[in-house]
Amino acid sequence: MTADDLELIRDQLARLGRIPSAGDVAEAMRGLGFLVSDAALMDTVEVLRRESVGAGPLDPLLRLPGVTDVLVNGPDQVFLDRGGGLEPAGVRFGSDEEVRKLAARLAASTGRRLDDGVPFVDARLADGTRLHAILAPVASPGTCLSLRVPAQRRFSLADWVAAGSVPKAGADLLERLVRARVAFLVSGGTGTGKTTLLAALLACVPTHERLLLVEDSRELDPAHPHCIRLEARASNAEGVGRINLTDLVRQALRMRPDRIVLGEVRGAELCDLLMAFNTGHEGGCGTVHANSAEDVPARLAALGALGGWQPEALRAQIAAALRIVIHVTRDVVGGRSRRRVAGIHLLDVTDDRVLTIPAVRFPGDGSLQPAAGCDALEELARA
Repeated sequence: MTADDLELIRDQLARLGRIPSAGDVAEAMRGLGFLVSDAALMDTVEVLRRESVGAGPLDPLLRLPGVTDVLVNGPDQVFLDRGGGLEPAGVRFGSDEEVRKLAARLAASTGRRLDDGVPFVDARLADGTRLHAILAPVASPGTCLSLRVPAQRRFSLADWVAAGSVPKAGADLLERLVRARVAFLVSGGTGTGKTTLLAALLACVPTHERLLLVEDSRELDPAHPHCIRLEARASNAEGVGRINLTDLVRQALRMRPDRIVLGEVRGAELCDLLMAFNTGHEGGCGTVHANSAEDVPARLAALGALGGWQPEALRAQIAAALRIVIHVTRDVVGGRSRRRVAGIHLLDVTDDRVLTIPAVRFPGDGSLQPAAGCDALEELARA
């Protein structure tokens, strides 16, 4: 059945003035001269359902096992990621207008506006899927959709070991560092598994501790019995109601946290986070985008500048607040992409700069290679 045929059926159903049943769909099909078999009726009902409440032709992709991302680059390019890198999804839209309508409907389901006046949106759907959309002609080759699927299961450190993403000795060391209340950041590029690793590490926190999770969009789901989640909110169509991460970090301080966790450090909230870590809230953590552990100091300097801090003040806060950086990466093994922990680095602050010192490296072959900061890291783990 073509898109035009479906549009005719949809027009017939719209005249009913109520939610149509399967019988209404069958009657509309007969009235328009279509053959009504059980299979044809079921297919038509499913397509209409997807296009009214689901993600349209993307719905089946979002339900595939292991899918983490579905990306639409205009009507002719749809990709998905099942953990092995992007691959063509074999799905196409009839036109960019179809993509635009789907994006606008998904945005509207979250109470957000998406049109020529506001051509992009970042929101979370009711099922937890993270939505980002940007309309053409701002985006080319057409309206773009990015859907991040929430994890269907929780990954523990044991799962990382089983997948060959960290050696057993490395997992044991990470767990000891978490239990020793060492403040840390998980660094890595896009899609390397930073949030997944952070959730696995939070599961190692003793169960009597209270975790305050602050996120721009909810992704963290650690296997821990006492988690309070605070989620940022964008402004509404009138431009009011915005709640940013800085606001939430400040609120978290007043909620008797044992540990404050920032899902991703991406702006001026870094300053509030460091001050929180320096006011008796040990063992705090978060993630940060960086291509390597060596790039983390420069990234923190840039984010501190957004908060209005001078370099000297930022270095002093980092020296007192943060101890280690755990870097994750993504490489190709046997033709398939693999996420893994690359190593642990110590943060070393001098009078004029911040450095990362390698403590242990995990080359990906199941071994653990001690580096210059190994003894100091072991001392932290024993604290």
